[in-house]
Order: sequence, then structure tokens, then C-alpha cells
Amino acid sequence: MAFQKLLDDSKIAAALAECKDAGTFCHKKFFSTCGLTGKSTEDVKKAFSIIDQDKSHFIEEDELKLFLQNFKENARALTDAETKTFLKAGDTDGDGKIGDAEFVAMVKP
Repeated sequence: MAFQKLLDDSKIAAALAECKDAGTFCHKKFFSTCGLTGKSTEDVKKAFSIIDQDKSHFIEEDELKLFLQNFKENARALTDAETKTFLKAGDTDGDGKIGDAEFVAMVKP
């Protein structure tokens, strides 16, 4: 998938395994396990551009729902509750979507 040049396949697999069951997704744990937390701001912005499927310069709720599928094609979709929690965690300005600066702030400790 698109993250192969950015993240290690074994770390992606481990992160996906941790949240394979509905209701178990935690963005902080996922970002840490897959190795994105330790990447440079530039690399995190590259990840943002991969997740921003419609190239709107924002990650909207429908893109968050399919977030895991950016890492592995047949990964599960997030539940509605997981999606809303994820969006709330990243949307610091309350506009209903996540911009690149908000995404970086969410990923980097």
C-alpha cells in the first residue's frame, strides 16, 4: 500500500492487529505502534496526504472511517463511534475535519 515506503510493514501489521476488533481502535496507540509518531513532521505530512483521499487538504469523517484501509486494503472500517472519537481528537478548531497541522499535532507527542 501507500505507506510501504514510509513505514515498516511489520509495524503496520502489528498496529492493525492491535485494533482488528471493532471498538478497539485508539489513534495514539496506532500511531505509536505503526511508527508514525517517531517520524519527522515532513513524513507525517506525507502520511496526511495519503489519508486525504479526495485531496481536499482536509481529512473528513468519511476518510477517517476508512482510515485503516490506507494501511492495508482489506483492513476493517472504523465503527461510527471510533470515527467520531478520532475526529474529535484531531479537530481542534471545530470545523468538522482535520487539517494537516491538526494531524501533525495529533500524531507527534
